[in-house]
Amino acid sequence: MILGKSGSGKSTSLRNFAPDEVGVFSVAGKRLPFRSELPMVQHASYQRIAEILAANKRRCYVVDDATYLMQLDNFARARETGYQKFTDMAVSFQQLLQRASWTSEDTNVYFLMHPDTDEAGREKPKTIGKMLDEKLCVEGLFDVILECEVVEGRHVFYTNERGLAKTPLGMFEEQAVKNDLYEVERRLREFWGMAPLGGAR
Repeated sequence: MILGKSGSGKSTSLRNFAPDEVGVFSVAGKRLPFRSELPMVQHASYQRIAEILAANKRRCYVVDDATYLMQLDNFARARETGYQKFTDMAVSFQQLLQRASWTSEDTNVYFLMHPDTDEAGREKPKTIGKMLDEKLCVEGLFDVILECEVVEGRHVFYTNERGLAKTPLGMFEEQAVKNDLYEVERRLREFWGMAPLGGAR
């Protein structure tokens, strides 16, 4: 998970991927904030994302911005009454997380999300309703969570000891690194003994 407010550099962190190295799902249909030839699925839905992840033809995917899967679904169902719609929305997101976990062991799936705070003031990924927060704990399903922030004019990823940021012991010695998701992917693959994404760069 890459967690950060709007403008903190989440999407910009994709800038160093080659077009054949990553598949990008643009949930809100936004263009990337840099000149790019990266393959994108615009207005990606739960169903479309799940279908492509099931085919698993690439070894790296990015859901940008996964928060909007829930937010846009919520607005689409705004006139529905009762709690069933919140259950349905929570299950849809949980099933997508599960689908991502079923990709091959040589595949990494990144969920870019916005942060929120709960009633106790604790940071969490922004979701819809309480079912995901109280019954699932979304952040607990991720091996790696990077916090994306702007610090003194620099865009960085916090790797640990900041909010929800967490990485396996020894993966990153630095508390903060440049917000370059390609470099993060390279280091994850090196740490876990996965084959590199592409050729020489």
